[in-house]
Amino acid sequence: MAKSIVVLGDSISAGYGIEVQQGWVALLRHKLAEENVSYEIINASISGDTTAGGLARIDKILATHQPEVVLVELGANDGLRGLSPKLMKDNLAEITRRAQKAGAKVLLLSMRIPPNYGKRYTEMVYGVYPQLSEELGVPYMPFILEDVALVKELMQPDGLHPNAKAQPMIADKVWLHLQPLLK
Repeated sequence: MAKSIVVLGDSISAGYGIEVQQGWVALLRHKLAEENVSYEIINASISGDTTAGGLARIDKILATHQPEVVLVELGANDGLRGLSPKLMKDNLAEITRRAQKAGAKVLLLSMRIPPNYGKRYTEMVYGVYPQLSEELGVPYMPFILEDVALVKELMQPDGLHPNAKAQPMIADKVWLHLQPLLK
C-alpha cells in the first residue's frame, strides 16, 4: 500500500467553482511527483463541510486510507454559520487526536472568516488554530488564503472561494508546510 496523505477539508480544498484538476490538492499531487516524493493524495473534502462533519467522517477515512499525514482544512463553515469557536476547537482537537492515535501526522490549515462577523468573533475563530497547535503539538499553516483572499483577480465572484489562478499559490504554500512532515 502506497503511503498516503488525506486532505480533510471544505470547499476550499474540494475545488468549489473550478475544475477539480485545477485545485490546490491536484496541484500538490503534481508537486509530489515532481519532487519524487511517493505519496498518494486522497481528497476527502466536501464543500460546505464543518468540523462536526469532518469529525463524523474521520474514523472511516482513517480506517480506509491509513494515512501517514492528514491535512485538516476545516472551520470556515463553522465560522460562517456563527457556530461556537469552542465547539469548533473541540471538534478539530478530536479529529487531530484520532488521526494521531491512528499513527498519522497532522497539519492544520487555518481559515479566517470575513470581517463582517465582528472583530471579536473572527479573532476567536482564527485563534483556534494556533491554540490547538500549541496544545496538541501539531504544526499549523497560517491562513491558507493569505495573499489571495483580498486580491479580487484571485477570487471567484462570491468573494469567498479562490479561482483557478490562485490555486498554484495555495499549493506552493501548503507544500512548504507539508514538506517537513514527509521526512
